[in-house]
Amino acid sequence: MDWLNYHHLLYFWVVAREGSIVKACEQLHLAQPTISAQLQKLERSLGAKLFERSGRKLQLTETGHTVYRYAEEIFALGKELTDVLERRPVGQPLRFTVGVPDVLPKLVVYRLLRPAFELPEPLRLVCREGRLDELLGDLATHDLDLVLSDSPAPPNVRVKVYNHSLGRCGVGFFGAPGLVKQSRDKTLSEIVEQLPLLMPTSVSQFRRNLDQWFDAQDLRPRIVAEFADSALLKVFGQEGRGLFPAPLAIRAEIERQYDVELVAEVPDITERYYAISVERRLKHPAVLAISTAAKDVFWTKRAP
Repeated sequence: MDWLNYHHLLYFWVVAREGSIVKACEQLHLAQPTISAQLQKLERSLGAKLFERSGRKLQLTETGHTVYRYAEEIFALGKELTDVLERRPVGQPLRFTVGVPDVLPKLVVYRLLRPAFELPEPLRLVCREGRLDELLGDLATHDLDLVLSDSPAPPNVRVKVYNHSLGRCGVGFFGAPGLVKQSRDKTLSEIVEQLPLLMPTSVSQFRRNLDQWFDAQDLRPRIVAEFADSALLKVFGQEGRGLFPAPLAIRAEIERQYDVELVAEVPDITERYYAISVERRLKHPAVLAISTAAKDVFWTKRAP
């Protein structure tokens, strides 16, 4: 086979998706003999049967399943191409729309997205915040190019998405100078149980990981406040209202921006980050830049 007839592949893809030639005819506005003939030509060019009959139904052969998976990606990529061109008139910046769960630390989001601005072509970034389930819905309808998250998409999500690991890092507790002084000569267990803690709410994966660690260590943390907004949590920490947990990969930025210090690292807790997309293979240039750069920043358990 020297080349692939994509019209024939399109007819095959629609028949396989619809489950019958009759339904495919309605979608393609073509006569049944026309589609049947094109399918036969595709099978001859590939040298294999793609369908087999089971009563009145058509079922994919093993080769048919393989061809269908590739056809899914080919036509999804074609749709993506038209979407990109529609979003970016000639001479205009590349539009890159990202969904960010509101529980994700803003400094982490910035570190993840920063490489997109270093692309040779101009970029227009659009960030949307919301709940992860809502963002995944927008991703499925191609209203978003990517969703960043601290957890993979849940297995019961009703849209077909792929989780791409961006990296991981350790976790530590940070505090203003007064609390740093009080923490001296204390063990981590004493710090957690005796000093006030500011925590993310239980909807975040970060909080669930911390709660599991507290339970495993049989600790009763002294939690004085909980925040859905990670930036607001850090502002309260800056004012000395309590120690707060944060990823070690952004330690330098946290200490500089909020005038706090690392009090203690928490063993056995690892924060993980994911890029969630409708693509099995990442193709958007901004997403590729993010994925490549993230591994240099986040694939360590200790801050650089």
